[in-house]
Amino acid sequence: MEKPFHGFSELFKQLGLPAGDAEIAQFLRRHAPLPADVALADAPFWSTAQASLLREELAEDADWAEVVDQLDAALREPGAGSSTRA
Repeated sequence: MEKPFHGFSELFKQLGLPAGDAEIAQFLRRHAPLPADVALADAPFWSTAQASLLREELAEDADWAEVVDQLDAALREPGAGSSTRA
């Protein structure tokens, strides 16, 4: 069975964040680049619930793991937010 594809907008909704393209781009600009020594879920801008969701999805290799990895990569890029992968 094929895993469903989830985009940034769906992940942002799961995280309880504004999920429009402009809001996602603004979030990436505000928080990138995330230092290499900080795990995505340990970033200071997540609430406890958001960090837990990110950890669970990666640990379970759930449907969301791929888009969580994409968010991690996007937050590592200098100048992130100029384009989104919604």
